[in-house]
Amino acid sequence: TDAARVFGPQKGADPATVEALTRRLEDTALSLPRDPREVAGTGAAGGFSGGMWARFGAELRSGADFVLDSVGFDAAVRDADLVVVGEGRLDGQSRAGKIVSAILARCDGVPVVAVVGSVGDDLGDYRTRFTDVVVASDTDAMVRAGA
Repeated sequence: TDAARVFGPQKGADPATVEALTRRLEDTALSLPRDPREVAGTGAAGGFSGGMWARFGAELRSGADFVLDSVGFDAAVRDADLVVVGEGRLDGQSRAGKIVSAILARCDGVPVVAVVGSVGDDLGDYRTRFTDVVVASDTDAMVRAGA
């Protein structure tokens, strides 16, 4: 239920909208067969995992690791010279279970370049984990990033 407070301002929500969204999330959580609010992993993927767990009893597991395993990432990265990742906003949240953090954990010795829309002030030393961070927030910048 903190998703609106954490992500809403990133998406342009003003304080009143954040409060309205938070109330809706609280109401929704209370209406489900199981309450996901204090269960680890239920806020992942924008709360999708929590809804699936609370309504249908889905198993909670790392979505990033599941996706990487499903696409054979470890085998592919062994033959890679470089890995390029994309993220709308690279910030302190990026290290907390997002696909970017899972990719970095699996790229031992393989350089990783991040192409992002923006970089948060709270990124700190996490930026040093990347060979380069390219900000590409408009079409021209994205074309240059791909060149």
